[in-house]
Amino acid sequence: MTGESRDPVDSPRKLWDKGYRLDREVEEFTVGDDYLLDQQLVRYDCLASIAHATMLGRVGVLEEDEVQSLVDELNRIIELDLRGEFPIRREQEDCHTAIENHLTERLGELGEKVHTGRSRNDQVLAALRLYYKAELAKCKKAMVELVLYLEQFAARYGEVGLPGYTHTRKAMPSSMGLWAKSFIDSMDDNGRLIDVATELIDQCPLGAGAGYGVPLDLDREYTAGLLEFERVQENPIYTQNSRGKFEATILHALAQVMLDLNKMAADLILFSMPEFGYFELPEELCTGSSIMPQKRNPDVLELVRARYHQVVALEFQVKNTIANLISGYHRDLQMTKGPVMKGFEVAQQSLSVMARVFEDLGVNEERCLAALTDEVYATERVYELVKQGVPFREAYRRVCGQS
Repeated sequence: MTGESRDPVDSPRKLWDKGYRLDREVEEFTVGDDYLLDQQLVRYDCLASIAHATMLGRVGVLEEDEVQSLVDELNRIIELDLRGEFPIRREQEDCHTAIENHLTERLGELGEKVHTGRSRNDQVLAALRLYYKAELAKCKKAMVELVLYLEQFAARYGEVGLPGYTHTRKAMPSSMGLWAKSFIDSMDDNGRLIDVATELIDQCPLGAGAGYGVPLDLDREYTAGLLEFERVQENPIYTQNSRGKFEATILHALAQVMLDLNKMAADLILFSMPEFGYFELPEELCTGSSIMPQKRNPDVLELVRARYHQVVALEFQVKNTIANLISGYHRDLQMTKGPVMKGFEVAQQSLSVMARVFEDLGVNEERCLAALTDEVYATERVYELVKQGVPFREAYRRVCGQS
């Protein structure tokens, strides 16, 4: 720890400013990577601030022209952000401070009025929930696209037979169509989980303040309607207690999606091996070896397989972070933001790359047919005897050679 790192820091004005300078090392530690993560939240924080300012005008806290000035400048920030011209600096801590400082610089005292009736706590929650809803919708769209490619794969190869396996041993006849449809059905269920997560977070926290309400007559229903939230999150303490809980729910839904991708990848890795050869991976989807000229490696599938565990770890990271906290807000909750953002990134990338795999995935029909060896039909032979009136257990014994 150097003397330089312990120097107080001259910073832009913070939302919690008390008139003293913060130790530089403490600032860097408490800010962490929030200022980087929050670049994704600028638009959503502005949208929430527009709704909040409009509501303040409705209840008489702001004049009509003041509301319009704030709305215009907030929309300008959104445009700057879209062009990559609204960077957040470490000393600004987060997007909320950067936005309010910008408003104050451009609008003077009016910029200081925008925070009336809210805390950074409910402000953060509102921006995050708007972001979460948008990202969950992107995941749903990516899942629909993957299902489309699975359906196209099933249309091309659905009638091709291959062995079904139990205990990693040949069991009964199956087909490529049956295999693909199992993942289509599971993705449909995953979509329901995404919908549940979306419904859960579709509650407007604005007006809850730091978790104990605001001593001002606000119109929370109006704000919620402007932001297209399904309802108001009424209990102000629960707005804070739900942070982390909602994030864990999102990550759980994403983990179920990734579990399917993990299984798909595991199947394709195994059954595209030359020893099986049921699936054929195009060479443009495979990487090579730096030493072995013959290698065509399914690295893309191996990474998808591994990334399921990454998302599960993120889920438990969030759950462990929020455990043992008493009711109310704690700075620990800052640590739940990054895992969810990473979870969205991993899930969306993985869904996209698996759609790309199924777009050109081939099937070796000869290898599949050759793998349908005699023992795979043993159960069918049992039921042929059953249809002739032989008791099932006697038919079972006959086929397995016990009588």
